[in-house]
Amino acid sequence: MSETPENPNTVIVRRLTKIYGGIKVVDNVSFRIGKGEILGFLGPNGAGKSTTMKILSGMCPATSGSAYVCGVSVANNPGEVRRHIGYMPENNPLPEDLRVSEYLRYRAGLKEVPVRETSRRVEEAMEICQLNRKAKRKIIGNLSKGFRQRVGIADAILSKPDLIIMDEPTIGLDPHQIIAIRSLINSLRGKMSVIISSHILPEIELVCDRVIIINQGRIVASGSSESLRKEFISSDKYGVGVKCPPEEFGKYCSVMGNGLRISSHSKSADADGYWDYVLESDIGSDLGRSLIGELSKDTRLAVREVSRLKPNLEEIFMAATRRSWEEVRGVKDKGADLEVDDLRKRRDVRFAPSSDDASSTEEGGK
Repeated sequence: MSETPENPNTVIVRRLTKIYGGIKVVDNVSFRIGKGEILGFLGPNGAGKSTTMKILSGMCPATSGSAYVCGVSVANNPGEVRRHIGYMPENNPLPEDLRVSEYLRYRAGLKEVPVRETSRRVEEAMEICQLNRKAKRKIIGNLSKGFRQRVGIADAILSKPDLIIMDEPTIGLDPHQIIAIRSLINSLRGKMSVIISSHILPEIELVCDRVIIINQGRIVASGSSESLRKEFISSDKYGVGVKCPPEEFGKYCSVMGNGLRISSHSKSADADGYWDYVLESDIGSDLGRSLIGELSKDTRLAVREVSRLKPNLEEIFMAATRRSWEEVRGVKDKGADLEVDDLRKRRDVRFAPSSDDASSTEEGGK
């Protein structure tokens, strides 16, 4: 998201690097987060997500590079940066013996919320997180996992920060609780910038405006889900339901052309002679209409479904991380090849006869 007077960037990160024991866990990372934007921060375990968020929140220093939150340098003024940030950790440590309202009042004091505004801020946070009706007077230790997550989010937004960082906000929740937390996060859009780190990729796709994927310390993908689909997914997929076994249906695919091939198949659960297929094509155009037309010509197929399958964020994630691993492997292989070439050259120089030796050999031959 570009910076404009109406939509300044809440976060600016430039060439951020962190080295532990000679290993780059964050490697030259740069990104921006616009005001009110919800960003999904993804990556495999050990990719550098948590370290990046710790640097951004002033919990640990970077080795090099810079990070700014609301124009304040994290390196030069981490205390001031923390005043702009609300943080919800993955394990969400909460006191078991306090009531929700008591805990939030206590946290308001730690966050330097003015005393005259404390009651109003606590009420607002509980209203946003839907805690004021059922959980306001309850002991935190008696709350369900879903309500405990809401308490953590209420704590994060209590001081009305410009940036909220959430680490796995929906982990361990049931579907109803996940929907409630998703709705809550959506309600923050446009009011606060949000970074969500999660392994539940469908949730990220549903709630985030943009996604950054990090692997081996480097950003390997950045953009909206739609733009990343175009960048990383090279083939189109279609779901087809017909009365035709795989051996015979494969012949139909080859006749239809367009690079169509069967990616997977299974017998329909209703056991009515139908097979469900996933077809793959390298052609970057919508073949749905032509598929319907061609398959409908043979009434024996009894076509009941033709649909274009939209690649999800999990497929994009796998493609992006796979590409980065292949690039790293390629660099290593290239480096190994260069080392071998260098050794060969050294060997050839070492064992090549000198001009004097060559002359002696020629004289001896005579």
